[in-house]
Amino acid sequence: MTRTPSNQASQNVHGWERAASIAGGLYFLGKGLGRGGLGGLLQLAMGGMALARGVTGHCEAKRVLCDVNEQAKMAEGNSRSMPLERSEAENERLKANAQAATGTATVTGNDSLSNPPAGV
Repeated sequence: MTRTPSNQASQNVHGWERAASIAGGLYFLGKGLGRGGLGGLLQLAMGGMALARGVTGHCEAKRVLCDVNEQAKMAEGNSRSMPLERSEAENERLKANAQAATGTATVTGNDSLSNPPAGV
């Protein structure tokens, strides 16, 4: 069997991890055959999945976890490299909005906690 670059790229299980998957798969297949019943069927399924993982050298769950980890690292790197700065025009716009919002506010000097309104 000739390996193509795309075949090598799709393999994400190598070395001892691959050998352990094959050994574990064979172990669970044997246990499942000897046990029988629903438990044996579950062991057969687990053994088959582990054996397939070891033989093909590909694990979809590992691929997804590696992709998520890579995206998290990229997001973390982007947040560190992009400082939060505003342009001068943005600062002026925010200042004008704040002044407009507080321009009609009236300060009476009445502290409602110590001097509550009458009739309450």
